[in-house]
Amino acid sequence: MKNETHSDAHEKMMNEPHHDHEMMQMETDGHDMDMMNHGGHMMHMGDMSKKLKVSIVLMIPLLLISPIAGFTILKFPGSEILQLILGTIIFFYSGTPFFSGAKGELKSHKPAMMMLITMGITVAYAYSVYATIMSLNGQMGMNFWFELATLIVIMLIGHLIEMKAIMGAGDALKDLASLVPKKAHLKNGEDVELSELKVGDLLLVKENEKIPADGIILGEALIDESMITGESRAISKKMNASVYGGSLNQNQPFEMKVTTLGKDSFLNQVAELVKKAQSQKSNLENMADKVAGYLFYAALIVGIFSLIFWTISSNFSFALLLAVSVFVIACPHALGLAVPLVVSRLTSISAKNGLLIQNRTSLEKINTIKYALMDKTGTLTDGKFVVRNVIDFTDDTDILQIMAALEGSSTHPIAQSIVNAAQPLKSLKVEAIENIPGVGIKGQVNQHFYQIVNYKYLREHQLSYDESKIAQYLELGLTVSFLINDQQKVLGFIALGDTPKADAKDFINGLLAQGITPVMLTGDNKETAQKIATALNIPEFRAELKPEDKAEIVKEYQKKAGVLFIGDGINDSPALATATIGFAIGAGTSVAINTADVVLVNSNPSDVLDMINISKRMLKKMKQNLWFGAGYNIIAIPVAAGILYPFTGIYIDPLIAAVLMSISTVIVSINAMGLRYDKK
Repeated sequence: MKNETHSDAHEKMMNEPHHDHEMMQMETDGHDMDMMNHGGHMMHMGDMSKKLKVSIVLMIPLLLISPIAGFTILKFPGSEILQLILGTIIFFYSGTPFFSGAKGELKSHKPAMMMLITMGITVAYAYSVYATIMSLNGQMGMNFWFELATLIVIMLIGHLIEMKAIMGAGDALKDLASLVPKKAHLKNGEDVELSELKVGDLLLVKENEKIPADGIILGEALIDESMITGESRAISKKMNASVYGGSLNQNQPFEMKVTTLGKDSFLNQVAELVKKAQSQKSNLENMADKVAGYLFYAALIVGIFSLIFWTISSNFSFALLLAVSVFVIACPHALGLAVPLVVSRLTSISAKNGLLIQNRTSLEKINTIKYALMDKTGTLTDGKFVVRNVIDFTDDTDILQIMAALEGSSTHPIAQSIVNAAQPLKSLKVEAIENIPGVGIKGQVNQHFYQIVNYKYLREHQLSYDESKIAQYLELGLTVSFLINDQQKVLGFIALGDTPKADAKDFINGLLAQGITPVMLTGDNKETAQKIATALNIPEFRAELKPEDKAEIVKEYQKKAGVLFIGDGINDSPALATATIGFAIGAGTSVAINTADVVLVNSNPSDVLDMINISKRMLKKMKQNLWFGAGYNIIAIPVAAGILYPFTGIYIDPLIAAVLMSISTVIVSINAMGLRYDKK
């Protein structure tokens, strides 16, 4: 039902320009979300993908003609020149993102991964050119063309994986923009673009149309505000009540007065909350960049020191040999793979368990999570306000058909649910229908008097009924409507409403077992919220909330510890973006899905438990890889610099350095592939 509030507008939006300035701004603000910032330099995802393809194509012939561990597959006259040409193209074309990133890191005085990569590939390129020239002159020289190509390929793949994580923000903002219609009907009958509206304008909103702007209603209407409250029930609006742009008018036209436009409108405020939270998340420093920064300084200092020391104590050729070994062995093949390989494995495992990861960076904070805040309707419950059960206390009365006959002309959601449940309708003679304020409805069906009343009416009039048959439905937070006859005899009842999902209680117990406190946040009333919370064993809940309330509550809990949030509606998007980790129900709105870090494809909240367990294993593997990817350099770099040579005559030439670098890559790869998860 929630998807219906925006899908048609979204489809039209893709084919027609927006006319509302502020909604257009939502899209343009998200336009560059396919860019990634490294060291202050923005790289376009499409360009990097093209550079990756080129480098892979050129790497294949390099594999065949380059010396690897002293062995060459193909060797022919001129192969050295071909290596030089292919390696040079890869270096200068596919390596440009790293050069630009390194430049940005230098400008910001924060050398990290890009500087380390740039230093490694530059030294490997320079030495390979030198070795090629030596070889062409008949002297022995070992180049690193293939190592250079594979390093650039690996780094491009890793950074493409990272870049995809931030693309959802732009899609979320586009979906928010699509909720508002492109034109509004003025009271005088003229249709105008939203950009032409002014505060104070009188509008006509036709039945089954979306409200074009925030304002006050000048009559009565039934409004679907699921985008605000997240609740499946439509809201009855009276004179001067507030209505919001993007909400759906149900089945009767009404007039309204525009009170808010532009940046102050409800949807734009939601968009700002989403943008603000997502921009904060995208600025989190990557753990591998920190390690690369330290490694950069270590390799630079040791390499320069080694060059100077051995030039003075031996000769420049030997000094250059050792300096190159230092830079090559520090080149972050393993470090570059440490995170992307685990991420690749994580993505595959998660997909098999119904989990779509959109931002893996947030999952690295899984060990900080102490609170799980979640929406109620559509997340813990099915999200459908329908007839759940019909209990007939008589043998000769079809209470569902009688109640449907009485409710046939009503537009109330409960009435419509009863009518829909009774299909096909029997032909019954209905007369003297009269609404009873605060109680229900009464009338004659086939010349017999009947009355539909609520639970409160039964208690106040002390009517006789079987409490045990009703209790289980009330405990689930369902709405119960009773049918009585003219003798005030209770003939039966219908239980309507939203019920918890089958696995909801197990999910809550699973969170508690892991030391995570579940907190339910809902736009529903306190009574229903209390019953659902009790039924599911949820220790804390907040009710009657709006989107900004949920986001603020997330921030409140984040002062204590990490917070994950689970939701499905547009009203949940600010909280999803604000939370440490945001989970969207797969059956929810695309705004919520594009805002979340993880999408629960099967719409089962218990899948969050799987993601928690997988993420903890992922984090362990990442840390192991990062420690090894950089940790082996603690021994390898000093040895490559010649620290053992004066005592043992042992040193590492560039070829051995490349082999050690490759071995570290293999170890990191094997460790990453060891990430497994079997769902219990």
